[in-house]
Amino acid sequence: MDHQRLFLVDSSIYIFRGWQGLPADSRNRFDEPDNAVQGFTETLCHIVENHRPDMMLCAFDECFRQGVRNRIYPGYKADRPPAPEDLAPQFARCRQLATALGIYTLGSDRVEADDIIGHFAGLAARQSVPVTIVTGDKDLAQFVTPADHYWDYGRRPVADYADLQKRFRVRPEQIADWLALSGDKSDNIPGVPGVGPATAARLLNKWGDLDTLLANLGEVSMMRFRGAPRVSRLLYEHKASIALARSLTGLIVDDQLPQDLAPCARLPREEAELIQFLHDVGFAEAQSARIAARLSGK
Repeated sequence: MDHQRLFLVDSSIYIFRGWQGLPADSRNRFDEPDNAVQGFTETLCHIVENHRPDMMLCAFDECFRQGVRNRIYPGYKADRPPAPEDLAPQFARCRQLATALGIYTLGSDRVEADDIIGHFAGLAARQSVPVTIVTGDKDLAQFVTPADHYWDYGRRPVADYADLQKRFRVRPEQIADWLALSGDKSDNIPGVPGVGPATAARLLNKWGDLDTLLANLGEVSMMRFRGAPRVSRLLYEHKASIALARSLTGLIVDDQLPQDLAPCARLPREEAELIQFLHDVGFAEAQSARIAARLSGK
């Protein structure tokens, strides 16, 4: 069991996976689409049932392209279509579901779920509380310390700091710099043309961080890999776009977020109370009872 570990859940990914993976004709007792809610419920139940964390947070994206990153760069995530009509209303019900399970939920009109998770991961690190970040988003690997875990639930086993370094070929704390160089197509963040993930990793393994790299561009041309002089020139020519990208790939601080871990304490629920909460969310009585019994360990 991971009682003393803080679980930070990147909610949107698992809501989308539920919507994509479960039948579209799934309905709750109010005759509303609920495939995303069902999938998200399974994710949260699996975590609680198997790890019994005392602290847990579900972070939600609520700035809807009006947040800090979009003000910095209007093209940020601009190519993503809006949520489908049958999915959009399920986000609120997923948040209601997490609350029913006694899990702290949080969204922001300024920053994204990534930043909320990064904020609380930082608070936890300063208090020597180990964290498990539950996500499939590589951006969030930047918040993993040697005490932490990264878990793409349903797709990959739990990974630690060393596993992530092996996967990405950079240290987790270098991820934001790495993405600023190579770009991130999923977020519409441009990288340096001709500098892909492998070259970006090679550069950061040599120079450590972006600032040191940019201060030594002349020496990049003498590195022992094919095309090093060209890469040196490209980095020089795209200094401004690298700086822009780096302002998007790292943590954006929101001073309005809670400054301690106390809200993350998972609230105990009596079985009858939990059944009623689940029924209010839209689950049928029999399913509400099954979920409640499962989480109570029966």
